[in-house]
Amino acid sequence: MTAPDLSAAVAAIYDSWMRTVDAIGPVLAEHRLTPATFQALWAIDPLEVPPSMKVMAERLYCNAPNLTFMTNQLVDRGMVERAVDPADRRSRVLVLTAKGREVRDEVLKAALETTPLGNLDADELRQLTTLLGRALR
Repeated sequence: MTAPDLSAAVAAIYDSWMRTVDAIGPVLAEHRLTPATFQALWAIDPLEVPPSMKVMAERLYCNAPNLTFMTNQLVDRGMVERAVDPADRRSRVLVLTAKGREVRDEVLKAALETTPLGNLDADELRQLTTLLGRALR
């Protein structure tokens, strides 16, 4: 791959994400979320074990002070609670509240309905997912 090809691929991924965030701006504003707090809310999968603060920082590629700031905003809005990690009582995990699950579902739905990636058909999405998965390994 040439440098211009790589640059174009990175720019397309970035542009797709930024267009998605721009399109869901009204939904984010309605729930007093920023793109960063939305990403934090998204990173807490209600079908998985609640993540520790360390796991969340890794998922969001951020440091502890940034994560604490985002977490405080989500706690203040009643979307997340800090709880003791049952596997390690010295550690804290982040648990979605009922409101947090509802808001997460609403904002994710809006993101999936408005993302430019929605213009791709099922085969194209599978190909893209496969390629991005390869790139991330």
